[in-house]
Amino acid sequence: MAALRARPLRFPFTRDSLRCWAYLVGGALLGLLVAVLLAALVVIGLGLSVVGIGLPLLLAVALSGLPVGRLERRLLRLVEPTPLPDPHRALPGAGRRARLRTRLRERATWRELAHTLLAGPPLTAAGLGLTALLLLSAALVVSPLVVWAMAPETVMLIPGHAVPGPLYALPATAVGLAGLLLAGYAGALLTVVHVRLARLLLGPREEDLGRQVVELTRSRARLVDAFEAERRRIERDLHDGAQQQLVALSMTLGLAAHELRQRAGAAGTTAVSTGGATPGAGPVGDDPVLDLVDRARGEARQALEQLRGLVRGIHPQVLTDHGLAAAVTEVALRHPIPVEVDLDLPGRLPGPVESTAYFTVTEALTNAAKHSGAAAITVHGRIADGRLVLQVTDDGRGGADPAAGAGLQGLADRVAILRGRLMVTSPTGGPTRLRLEVPCSG
Repeated sequence: MAALRARPLRFPFTRDSLRCWAYLVGGALLGLLVAVLLAALVVIGLGLSVVGIGLPLLLAVALSGLPVGRLERRLLRLVEPTPLPDPHRALPGAGRRARLRTRLRERATWRELAHTLLAGPPLTAAGLGLTALLLLSAALVVSPLVVWAMAPETVMLIPGHAVPGPLYALPATAVGLAGLLLAGYAGALLTVVHVRLARLLLGPREEDLGRQVVELTRSRARLVDAFEAERRRIERDLHDGAQQQLVALSMTLGLAAHELRQRAGAAGTTAVSTGGATPGAGPVGDDPVLDLVDRARGEARQALEQLRGLVRGIHPQVLTDHGLAAAVTEVALRHPIPVEVDLDLPGRLPGPVESTAYFTVTEALTNAAKHSGAAAITVHGRIADGRLVLQVTDDGRGGADPAAGAGLQGLADRVAILRGRLMVTSPTGGPTRLRLEVPCSG
């Protein structure tokens, strides 16, 4: 339309007009082919539906808009510099049945079918009619050359009226030029109708994008819930399995050490009462086997402490039993930097909110201990307008980059799923403030 307004008289003879005609002719041929195939599928499908064989053919008719829409969007590239996006959701790794069910539930599938069955035939007929007008006008333009080349044979441009010579065909040339102008303008307008209808029926709509965003958010929330459940399972297995086995191992080693000491003591008492000495026997503490058992018991105890720390880091029991304030206070007591905790919460918060807030605080405290050089940290939290507002501040050197590590980035993604915000301000020289805002309504 911009080219038509800029050069109205020259437009039918420009490259833009040729692109319009390439699009119209291609669309007309595609529409003609699709009409023949769909008519055959409908007739055969209805004929065989009585025995159940024709149902897949009728289903193919219902889904015919998918490939036709894809071809139409590619064909639009002839006249549209910006490609029309695919309105369908991507389904990587989905099976054939899942893909089929999803496509049948999408509104875009039925819009494409409406474009194929309802809008396609009249547009195809209009395109074929304009193509016929273009060819006829081109033939009229060169009619004087045709009359001259075929002389002395009789040429009739109008049935029943012979053209005596080339000069008598000049009016037909004028009519042909007028027809070319008319076909050029009509082709441009029909192309505009094609493009606007394609944008309406073959492109994505806001509700489709909104549904995709909602579905993506729900899928991410389901992934977070599944991850949380898996983490709880690992914590339970470590607590009830490996941790208890290490406790039993430590007790067994302690019993073994006690038994070795008793036997060594009994052997020493017997040697003294008989007035003799056992060759190679030494004091109880010099027994190499007893030393190995004691060392193994110490390593088992150390492994048990490390495992308890790991279980506590996965999901602390105090968070489950007593809530966010108690869990943060416990972390603050173990932190190498003095931490002042000021959490005034009315009661227990939803589980995802408590878990996200707890791990946000632990990540901030860990980063402060590793990188900030701070001497004091403050954790402040309140409920304001139904939202948990939590802020962690340290008096370190500042200059923290939230994008440098995966910890805060992962927390930010998790907060976004809960429709919250995670903000970090850390100017050079400090202080560093991490602010969390998340709704408590779940």
